[in-house]
Amino acid sequence: MAWAKSLAAFVGIVCFALAGWAVFLPGSHDTLDRIGVLGPMRSLGLPVAEADQGGGGGRRGFGGGDDIAVVVKQTAMQEADSRLSAIGTSRPARSVTLRVDVTGTLIEIPIASGDWVEAGSRVARLNAESQELARDRAELGLRDAQSRLDRVAQLRGSGSASQVQIDEAELALSRAELDLRIAQYELERREIIAPISGWIGLITLEEGNLITANSEFVRVDDRSTLLIDFDIPERHVGRISAGDSLRASPLSRPGDALNGQIRAVDARVDQDSRALRLQAEISNDDDLLRPGMAFRVQLDLPGESLPSIDPLAIQWDRDGAFVWALGAEDRVSRVRIEIAQRRDASVLVRGDLEPGTFVVTEGVQNLRPGATVAPRQRLGPDGAVLEDAAIARSQPAQPEI
Repeated sequence: MAWAKSLAAFVGIVCFALAGWAVFLPGSHDTLDRIGVLGPMRSLGLPVAEADQGGGGGRRGFGGGDDIAVVVKQTAMQEADSRLSAIGTSRPARSVTLRVDVTGTLIEIPIASGDWVEAGSRVARLNAESQELARDRAELGLRDAQSRLDRVAQLRGSGSASQVQIDEAELALSRAELDLRIAQYELERREIIAPISGWIGLITLEEGNLITANSEFVRVDDRSTLLIDFDIPERHVGRISAGDSLRASPLSRPGDALNGQIRAVDARVDQDSRALRLQAEISNDDDLLRPGMAFRVQLDLPGESLPSIDPLAIQWDRDGAFVWALGAEDRVSRVRIEIAQRRDASVLVRGDLEPGTFVVTEGVQNLRPGATVAPRQRLGPDGAVLEDAAIARSQPAQPEI
């Protein structure tokens, strides 16, 4: 029979605790009603407040009534931060691979690997003896054709030369000029000229090496500015445009943050990857970076405007997060929210909260839907006191006039 006495004692303790909970904590009425014990308590004569008493015997407020004393704070609208991060590969703003058009032997390389060259500088020369001879021959032919035309013109002045002879001399001069241009062109093809200013890459050939037509000789990079190509998901299309600022950090040195901007946006989304290609531009004036390096690119995108509330206002139950919103006649209602972004002193949420709505930050333990509250303080979004009930009561009444 000992177990029966223990069970009876346990049941008595539970009943006593539930009764005390119902009498002294009006906020428990919803829970007690759901488990089916609130009605029997009222029928047994326990002093349990009815639902229409606006607070159910809750803690007395500062106003001296039975309303629940709370502190409320005003909501404000703020833009949520939306940061996009991507990995991209850099390349120089301008880059040229120098090749030769003809086959020949390298006889002069006046530059070395890593040198800076100006546009129009000669970086290599091939053997060109036959081309030089052809040029000299063409120059002789041009002088001969010019002399012949001069003689025919003199004879024409004395009536000893016909128009046909003059036309033939002029045609021979034109052919000689064309032959000289061809010879000079073939001679120029034996030289490799830098078309842009930049840094010379590694030169693997030496003087005396045979190089064939269309072979790569060296690369010239203008890396004073680097371009970074990276992809973003298609959901961000229309939110980024040329000129937007960004930050780029080399993966090898994450602590080095460089400012840059979007230089170009691709005209179409890749239908396989569903991504949009972007091109960023960063400065490399100190020449510490190199093309081909991997970069982490970060962009701050404009976010949606969301209600900002005090973290103390957020409550939780089995259905998720909610806040107690202050409505007409100082009655509170439960408003479901979804946390969008946490900040140092506030939380951005999604929910049915209009700008300027007051939410309860203190005294939430005794609240239930429809309860009437007595705000002892109304705070603005920045925490400034808009109204203090205690101060208002301490002010002397103004005499009637």
